[in-house]
Amino acid sequence: MAKEYEGKIEQIDQYRWRLPQRGSMRTDGIIFADEELFAEIKGDGAPWQVANVACMPGIVGSSLAMPDCHYGYGFPIGGVAAFDTEEGVISPGGVGYDINCGVRLLRTNLTHSDVKPHLSALTERMFSDIPAGVGKKSRLRLNDRELDALLTGGVGWAISQGYGVAGDVDAVEDRGCLVAADPSGLSSRARQRALPQTGTLGSGNHFLEIQVVDEIYDSAAAGRLGISEPGQVTVMIHTGSRGFGHQVCDDALDVMQKAVRKYNIDLPDRQLACAPIDSPEGQRYFAHMACAANYAWVNRQIITHWVREAFEKVLREGSEKLGMVLVADVTHNIAKFEEHRVNGQTKRLCVHRKGATRSLGPGHPLVQDKYRDLGQPVLIPGDMGTASYLLLGTQTALKESWGSTCHGAGRRMSRTAAKKRKRGEQVIQELKEQGILVRAAGKKTVAEEMPEAYKDVDRVVEVAHNVGLSRKVARLRPLAVVKG
Repeated sequence: MAKEYEGKIEQIDQYRWRLPQRGSMRTDGIIFADEELFAEIKGDGAPWQVANVACMPGIVGSSLAMPDCHYGYGFPIGGVAAFDTEEGVISPGGVGYDINCGVRLLRTNLTHSDVKPHLSALTERMFSDIPAGVGKKSRLRLNDRELDALLTGGVGWAISQGYGVAGDVDAVEDRGCLVAADPSGLSSRARQRALPQTGTLGSGNHFLEIQVVDEIYDSAAAGRLGISEPGQVTVMIHTGSRGFGHQVCDDALDVMQKAVRKYNIDLPDRQLACAPIDSPEGQRYFAHMACAANYAWVNRQIITHWVREAFEKVLREGSEKLGMVLVADVTHNIAKFEEHRVNGQTKRLCVHRKGATRSLGPGHPLVQDKYRDLGQPVLIPGDMGTASYLLLGTQTALKESWGSTCHGAGRRMSRTAAKKRKRGEQVIQELKEQGILVRAAGKKTVAEEMPEAYKDVDRVVEVAHNVGLSRKVARLRPLAVVKG
């Protein structure tokens, strides 16, 4: 862990902190946080990483960090940076290992009183039907040809195979497919890791959660998103590209370390290994990253299908009557080519969002058609005992953060420290006393992911809302959680 940042830090206002350009920094760093969150961020080494990202070739605007920011690999988790497509670079460390780790939300016609008698049965059914945990294998059996179709087709492929309904794709960011995906050249190890893990939850902070709408801040917007009133039941799914995405990142880092030397790129941290965007190495990484992004979207789509089936089996009603409609699916760890205004001109940039959510405002052409007048839906997951949020993107975010906002609470405690603090059984019992059921494949994961291991998600979201990076629509409280 890096020591506390030693450079100058200027407080711009209540929610913005500047790391002024110095040394090899090409621009300033900006961290969005209130004083309490910034004290945590400052102490864990993340500001060093914000400053290091500011040294990278072709960076446009400031090196940014969201209020849930914490120390990561290369970029801080919660880091955002945009690069000029002609002079800039693309970096696996700016995307992360779990490519397109993301969240999706299903609304239902059910109320808390409807599901309360069945909550244990629903939790057990989801746990039994959806593989969760390290090493768990998929119920699917794909061959190489089918895998290629999945990697290039994304959510559309999954729906064509019977996993979901046609309307699902309309709620997913980028319609659940990056068209640049090209599986040629993927390592045999990456393919081997992809085949058995499609439709699996994984472990760590990934979860399935039955939730209840706790508070609505904008009833008109909530209604458009299918959220009608407090007490309504929702389901949240949080997972990513599993071992496949990890391997894509790992393979790319080997290539990028060589590219740094080949293109004489000067970096303050080898974890920022990168290549020019238009180089063969840069183009290859983006094509493989897009495959992993599509894989993650398919993963969440298949799990969605099995969640619907679980509710149908337990409640003995059809999905249509249950009203299990996909509200939105958002991605966290990704690099995307987008057009943004820079010094009064429209420029095509490669925006890296690592542990950050896209938050585009009303009218933006990349927002899903049915939500374009509202702005892009934003989902901020809590973890087990803490609330999650439904928000909307803003015009302010386009000016302040390349259309980006936070992605969760952000860790404040290492997994090792968390396990020393409490045992998994203790956490499960404490949550049960709060009325939250937990079903987990491993007790260690529960201890690692206990609520106290994370920053205050309410505070994180409040900062994002007050700065204008996204605006609150509804707060969702957990009823039951399935963990790996």
